[in-house]
Amino acid sequence: MRRKPAEKKRIENVLVTDIAEEGKGLGKSEELVIFIDKAIPGDVVDIELFRKKKNFGEAKVTRIVSPSEYRTQPFCEHFGVCGGCKWQHMTYDAQLRFKQKSVNDALERLAKIDTAPMEPILPSFETRYYRNKLEYTFSDKRWLTDEDVARDEEHNMNALGFHVPLRFDKILNIETCYLQGSPSNEIRNSIRKFALDNAISFYNLRNHEGALRNLIIRTSTTGEIMVIVVFAYAEQDEIQKMMEHVQATFPQLTSLLYIINHKKNDTIFDQDIHVFAGRDYIFEEMEGLTFKIGPKSFYQTNSLQAYELYALTRQFAGFTGDELVYDLYTGAGTIANFVARHVKAVIGIEYVPTAIEDAKVNSSLNGITNTTFYAGDMKDVLTPEFAEQHGKPDVIITDPPRAGMHPDVVQRLLEMEAPKIVYVSCNAATQARDIALLKEKYETTRIRPVDMFPHTQHVENVVLLELRPAADTGI
Repeated sequence: MRRKPAEKKRIENVLVTDIAEEGKGLGKSEELVIFIDKAIPGDVVDIELFRKKKNFGEAKVTRIVSPSEYRTQPFCEHFGVCGGCKWQHMTYDAQLRFKQKSVNDALERLAKIDTAPMEPILPSFETRYYRNKLEYTFSDKRWLTDEDVARDEEHNMNALGFHVPLRFDKILNIETCYLQGSPSNEIRNSIRKFALDNAISFYNLRNHEGALRNLIIRTSTTGEIMVIVVFAYAEQDEIQKMMEHVQATFPQLTSLLYIINHKKNDTIFDQDIHVFAGRDYIFEEMEGLTFKIGPKSFYQTNSLQAYELYALTRQFAGFTGDELVYDLYTGAGTIANFVARHVKAVIGIEYVPTAIEDAKVNSSLNGITNTTFYAGDMKDVLTPEFAEQHGKPDVIITDPPRAGMHPDVVQRLLEMEAPKIVYVSCNAATQARDIALLKEKYETTRIRPVDMFPHTQHVENVVLLELRPAADTGI
């Protein structure tokens, strides 16, 4: 027998009191904590539960009874369906307020430290068109919006856009995206139109068939543009026609590349890059430094705010010019090269070998000779022997991935006893977890969140940890 669908529960007049870690509104009904999609603190809403556990539920808004003072009109036509920019319906001042609160709550609750040293969050210089990299997906399984369905007509099911949340095989066709400046939208729309006009097939994410797979657009503050078209099972003449079209339509491109990817996943790090026109890299600039960015290079996606983040990191470190600095999780060495002119020497460590090669190139490009880079798993490279060989650091800068630092790495930091640690994080929860361990010897003396991603719940945070005197650490 077919199971009867569970009856959805509707609850009226729920007051939204806070924001949860994943950016949803937080409300309560009797003893049930409810995470409410697209709800804002201060809203009073009617909701429909679509998932219920013992102590919490998840719901969507069916009616806004009384809107929050923080509500505003979203500026993007795709808001609510697209998985990005989930906070467009909230004023930017409110976004900053709740981001700062989320950092404060994580540090107080998980690290159990005094957050009195926290400084006001640093707003993003731009809140639209701030990203320097976007990746789009081709699909022959376009997501139909409510408006599409209401038109009750036959739809072209090819799409070029972003994944719909929780649906790996459905792509929302994007007309205008406010994340990347011109000519990003024009390039995407032109490529889609040319593919449709010339019957070049779009990828099927389930069956792994079709010619066109992904489109990556990278830009820089210098005005340079890189376009990468990723093909799957395309004929050579289709590749040639598409690339000639892009080159002819957008002659200002600095770098026009393509990839043929037959794998089941979209990652390009193990793929060959084919140069169709121009260079295989673009340049970015920051405070007089030049950074070479290839198709596989990592670079902070908000270029202008990356400068503010790195400048804050340097300021927290308080360099005098004679420091030995360890830059952990150095990536392409952006921070290492950024601070190198202000210190005696920088040693960068990173897991990805190609990123380390980029870091070395960037040092060479800028005539920087006091940096040294090592590739390998952090917990395996950062050993007592490594510190003995290279010298005890005066300052450690650490900018780990969202998962934070491995416990073995935290233990190394405690053993090395660098006078200062500047901890840069994109995840306040894992940062707080690590700080709780470092409290054994370190005092948190400065904290400042940085908004790198407007209209999302994501926030960076910079913390200065200073070694307590030996008497205070029990040594």
